[in-house]
Amino acid sequence: MEVKIIENENVMTAQLIGRLDTSVSQEVATALQPLLDKADKTLVLDCKNLEYISSSGLRIFLTVRKAAAAKGGKVIVRDINNEIRQVFMMTGFLNLFEIQES
Repeated sequence: MEVKIIENENVMTAQLIGRLDTSVSQEVATALQPLLDKADKTLVLDCKNLEYISSSGLRIFLTVRKAAAAKGGKVIVRDINNEIRQVFMMTGFLNLFEIQES
């Protein structure tokens, strides 16, 4: 699993690459700390190259959402594949996040 953080003026983007499962969740949570630190901005979770997400990965998404809500920012989840869209649908995450396609 790889995480790339890209910072522009008012947008922080995290590119998530690979499989976000329990074995890498702590590492990913640490890698996403810059987003939590600047959660007053627009935070984009770019999932174009995210192949899989487990329940621990979903918890990380919730942590980012909670930080943004507390600091007045917003979270956009971009380019989820059909498998992840199904997980989001079953868990109610489609209602919690703004989902965008590029």
